[in-house]
This record gives sequence, structure tokens and C-alpha cells, in this order.
Amino acid sequence: MSRRAPAAGSQSSLRDANRNLVVETVKRYGGLTQVELSEATGLSQATVSTIVRELLAAGVVDTATTTRSGRRAQMVTLARRVGLAAGVQIGHRHLRLVLGDFSHQVIAEQTLPLPADHRVDTSLDRVALLVVDLVERVGASLDDVVGLGVGLPAPVDASTGMVSVRGIMPGWDTVHIGQVLSKRLGRPVYVDNDANLGAIAESTLGAARQYSDSVFVRASYGTGAGIVINGQVHRGVAGTAGEIGHVQVAFPGELCRCGNRGCLDTVVGASALIDRLRVSSGPLALRDVVQRAIDGDERCGKVVAEAGAMIGMVVAGLGVAVNPQLVVVGGELAETGELLLRPLREAVRRNVLLNQIAPLEVVAASLGSRAEVIGALVLALQSTALPLRVDDDQAAVGVGATQ
Repeated sequence: MSRRAPAAGSQSSLRDANRNLVVETVKRYGGLTQVELSEATGLSQATVSTIVRELLAAGVVDTATTTRSGRRAQMVTLARRVGLAAGVQIGHRHLRLVLGDFSHQVIAEQTLPLPADHRVDTSLDRVALLVVDLVERVGASLDDVVGLGVGLPAPVDASTGMVSVRGIMPGWDTVHIGQVLSKRLGRPVYVDNDANLGAIAESTLGAARQYSDSVFVRASYGTGAGIVINGQVHRGVAGTAGEIGHVQVAFPGELCRCGNRGCLDTVVGASALIDRLRVSSGPLALRDVVQRAIDGDERCGKVVAEAGAMIGMVVAGLGVAVNPQLVVVGGELAETGELLLRPLREAVRRNVLLNQIAPLEVVAASLGSRAEVIGALVLALQSTALPLRVDDDQAAVGVGATQ
């Protein structure tokens, strides 16, 4: 009995679906060889090769020769002409921006110090001006920017783009940050917590790339965690998942900005560390504590190590609940390397239920201090849909970004 041939419409739909799958996979990872594309998509190498040729002719992708395991291979990336995106990290004392393309390549960046308790209106003005400056610096226009990702040191409700807990960032928690920036720049804006963005960056491009379940711990002015389960960030209701800086560790403890007492941030946050050193070392900034610890100052090194042990105890509880394969540690305190990581790692291993099949590892963020802003860039790129229109006969006609 002969097999009935599939309808032409079905074949066309399958080709379109396969093209979109290839494009979305390249978009997610920034760039893959054709062999890696075949493995990631489940499509045959012959199918991938045909689709890449079509997309190359349509101007959707670029290819370049690279080397994998000593062999030449074709690296596939989305073409620069598809669009650019901006990543923005608004920290407690700094503003960091990057401009990049769909290959996740950063083509321009800028860092600006911010005053303590910087106001939301002036900070967003700075963001808008710097984005325009970066775009002009590379000879592009705002029309070339498909979107902006913005990271904040506070829990963010993804559905509104607003800070979801009062008191964490006073003055910011009543502002629709995404709407304000989108109105000023005329581009889509996606807002998230900075630890979530660090998790996105490290799981997409960094130390956790080979793992489906991981946790990114940000140890800085405050402490937070981004949780990745099955390759996706778990934000929880109103974006408060991973807010380990507000786990109570001291009883009754100092008053925290969240309104509770004894939170982890009141023990290992920048203010707490600086206060412990004030008598012996005088007034310091967090940057001073980190640099002195790196340079061998025993007092600063001890404060950092004790912070690492306390953070590790809380992360262990998160590890028991989530059971990740890897914990990645970033933020300013992580710049001290093993001074922070060793006691943090030891506390995790003492307090988490270690299985013999895949013991939990604790490593430094491979993207370092740029993890959060790179995550903001990736968020903007991944949030941009790219509907394809490729002529099956001539394999060409274009790609656009939805707004």
C-alpha cells in the first residue's frame, strides 16, 4: 500500500516551523555551529544546512568559519541588520549600559557612578541619554534598537515592570519604569530583578550554560538569587522568588529596609560590613572593602569570609528546596574570589543534602561584574519575536521585529 504524500500546505508549514526553530535557537544562544544547531533543534544536519542557506540568502543570518574540536565548522549568528538591543543595570551606586546584537556581542558600553539614594526621574533621564549616545556612537539609530532590558536591585513584577515590594527602593516603587523609558525612547522595555538577569546571562552564556537547573547568587550591596529551572527563570508571584536577602537569620536583629528585622541583608549587606569595620578602618565604601580584602587586609578579609559563610547557610536552604545542579556566585563581593567562595561553598556542602550522582557545585560567575547587564541585553533579545517571511523558491525575503 502506497503512503499518501503530505499536502503542500503541510510541507510549507513544516518548513516555516523549522526555520523559526532554527532562528529562535540561534537567538537564544547567540551563535551555534550547524552541528550544534542540529543537536539543539533535533533537526537533521542536512535540514539545518538547507535552512541556513535560505536564511543566509534572506539576510537573516551570517556565517563565519570557526574551529570545533580541531575541525573547521560554520558558525551561524543572526545578522547585525536584524537589530540591536540595549542592556541596562541600575545599581545602588552605579549605572551600567551595553549595546549588543543578536549574536550577544557587545559593541558599545558605558558605566556611570550614581549618588546614594539616586532619584528615579534623574536616573531614568540618564539611562535615556546614555542609550541614545551609545546608539549614535556605533552609527545606528533608535529605529535599529528592538528593545531594552533593565535590571533593578529589587523584586520586580514581570507583568507590570514595577518594583513589587515597598521600601526596597524608596521612590521607585510607585513608578512604571518600563512605561516611562519606553515613552522616552519609543522602544519596548523589559524590566527584571538584577539577580534574575545574572541567572539569565550565566545560564545562557556563562558558567551554567551546560546545566538546566542552576542558581545565581548576587552578593553585593544586598543579596539576592536568580533561580533557573529547566532552562527558565523562576520568578514566583510578583517576582519575589529568590529574595534571599530577606530571609531572617538574626533574632530579633536589626531593622531591614523591607520592614522586617534580622534579614540576611542586615548582616551581610554593604552597610553591615562597613559598620563592622568603621572603628578599625574608618569610613569605607563597599569598593574599598573588596579591594582591601583582595590586597590582603586581614580585617576586611575576615568580614568577607564571614559574610560568605552566612550567605552559604541561606543558599543551602535554597539548595535543599530547589535542588539545582550548580550555584554561580557574582556581585561585587565575588570579586574577592575564594575569600568569599570558600566559606560559602563549605557552608553549602555542610547544610545541603548532597546526592552521590551529582553533588552541588559552587563556582564564580564567568561573566564577572557584567553578568547582570549582559543578562539585561539577553532579556531584551529573547523577548523580541522575529516573524520570518522566506520565499520557498528564491529563499529570500526578510525578517522584522515586533514591537
